[in-house]
Amino acid sequence: MKTLKQFDHGDPSKVVSIVEVEEPKPKDDEIIIKMEAAAVHLADIKRFRGEYGFEAKELPLVPGYEGVGRVWSVGSLVKDFKKGDRVFPWWGNGTFAEKVTAKANLSIPAPEGDPSQLALMLVNGMTSVCLLEDFYDLKEGDWIIQNGANSNCGRYLITLAKERGIKTCNIVRRDSLFDELYALGADICVVDTEDPDLLSDNVSKLTKGAKISLGFDLVAGKATERIARCLTYGGKVVNYGFISKEPCLLPFHDLFFKNITLTGMSTGRGLEKRDMNKIRNIYFSLSKKINEGKLLAKIAAQYSLEDFSKAFEHAEKTGDERNGKIIFVM
Repeated sequence: MKTLKQFDHGDPSKVVSIVEVEEPKPKDDEIIIKMEAAAVHLADIKRFRGEYGFEAKELPLVPGYEGVGRVWSVGSLVKDFKKGDRVFPWWGNGTFAEKVTAKANLSIPAPEGDPSQLALMLVNGMTSVCLLEDFYDLKEGDWIIQNGANSNCGRYLITLAKERGIKTCNIVRRDSLFDELYALGADICVVDTEDPDLLSDNVSKLTKGAKISLGFDLVAGKATERIARCLTYGGKVVNYGFISKEPCLLPFHDLFFKNITLTGMSTGRGLEKRDMNKIRNIYFSLSKKINEGKLLAKIAAQYSLEDFSKAFEHAEKTGDERNGKIIFVM
């Protein structure tokens, strides 16, 4: 069978290869999953390049953080799955392969439906839930503000917040995205500016002076300052990405006079706060919303494993050059 393998750190097209390996056989507590689709994340690219915090501890490895497939075979002790069942392998299971081996007790039942949409749920879906639940006691009618609102996680946040009665102010780089985000349930959309005070004024006018206590920062760098400037006294910025590849900037003015706090978010820590039953229930709810068309990811392109170099090159692009998520289909 075919699988991708990372052999070193560097340019993805040079450190990753497609190789033929023997068909896997399950141990007693394992299942073999025939993959249908797997999502390519920026975290995959960062791991290939060996960026700080993402370096692979052991090489070679099969990359891929998430995906969806069907059970191909089961170990002798497995009772919860049978051949043909739809299933999500657990995080970081190495999903860029035709078949993967997974622990049955960590695998998540998956519904029927579009595998390309489902392949994106495990990471971005849980990230969105953790952002909404773990940092502030949000109540119906409260406002949040986020940059990177056109990202898959940003889109999920809009929909999930709307269901909870939470209002969203969504910062994007171009107004051509407004209609898409309003269709998802966005309350306010605003074009980003280089001037934090101008952005804050625009947000205040659009929200009619609403007090916003929580901001989600996917971009980092100076974008962190711009989010902070839009928050009320005592507000909190939660950073969960660094698209800008720059350190978060939070000036003295916002810390001293507005008592703004900045914290980091890791979905892994969010998972640690929840037991497996809770996690399974969250994923069941999210996958149901995907099948009902309530949670929709924007898919930029689909690639075969053989075209991995093109897929990774596409995944590293930004804005209109990428305009959605990259998916491997097997």
